[in-house]
Amino acid sequence: MQLIDGKAISAQIKKEIAAEVANIEARGGKTPHLAAVLVGHDGGSETYVASKVRTCEEVGFKSSLIRFEEDVTEAELLACVDKLNRDADVDGFIVQLPLPKHISEQKVIEAIDYRKDVDGFHPINVGRMSIGLPCFVSATPAGILELLKRYEIPTQGKHCVVLGRSNIVGKPVANLMMQKGYPGDATVTVCHSRTPNIKEICLSADIIIAALGVPEFLKGDMVKEGVVVIDVGTTRVPSTETKSGFRLKGDVAFDEVAPKASFITPVPGGVGPMTIISLMRNTLLAGKKEIYK
Repeated sequence: MQLIDGKAISAQIKKEIAAEVANIEARGGKTPHLAAVLVGHDGGSETYVASKVRTCEEVGFKSSLIRFEEDVTEAELLACVDKLNRDADVDGFIVQLPLPKHISEQKVIEAIDYRKDVDGFHPINVGRMSIGLPCFVSATPAGILELLKRYEIPTQGKHCVVLGRSNIVGKPVANLMMQKGYPGDATVTVCHSRTPNIKEICLSADIIIAALGVPEFLKGDMVKEGVVVIDVGTTRVPSTETKSGFRLKGDVAFDEVAPKASFITPVPGGVGPMTIISLMRNTLLAGKKEIYK
């Protein structure tokens, strides 16, 4: 069994991006600029955004953080999005989800200029991805594919089972895994809460991407020998062993599944670090105007 080290790979990519930024600046080019909009004080969102800002510094990007309180109106938030769309210095920006209930997430996502949508959530980017055109691919699926590529895990003709059908991970990663090329060319099955025979389907899988948000859902008796397991789950569960009073649990019962796996990602330290670095990569592409002129 080989552990897929997302931390090490993301550190490697961080160096590659930093070198490219230094090169751009040495030639007199513009420093890539990522802006983030944060509404309220959700613990998970605060952590993510702080990590994004820190990574921007490490790779040499300019970054801006725009904060709103929980009671911000939808109109105020949309006005902020419009301002960022028109700001020529901002290459890409994200509005951190989830948003408060009184704001339509879909409306906000669609208001973002797709050429600055480095999260890859805008319908234009999602549509382009689904037919294999250049686009901003959402960060977690892009990070998963990068891990498969860097570990040279074969995907052609393999049976890939995706657990979960969210717009952020399940659907896009299923789409990417069946596209022509590498990583891709897999035969993909998507399972979700209404799938009756999940265990049988998982037992036939060469690659399992677990993105359900159900802690330790995938058990040892659900996988075959030699399976490749990518665990996207990050559920906070109470713990007496940690200072914070909680720990992160993946969707995979690691101790049961790992002995059977050929490759497996840990939680934390697997897919998580790749998500942020993929966002940085999208921002670099946006800064270089490589996808949209």
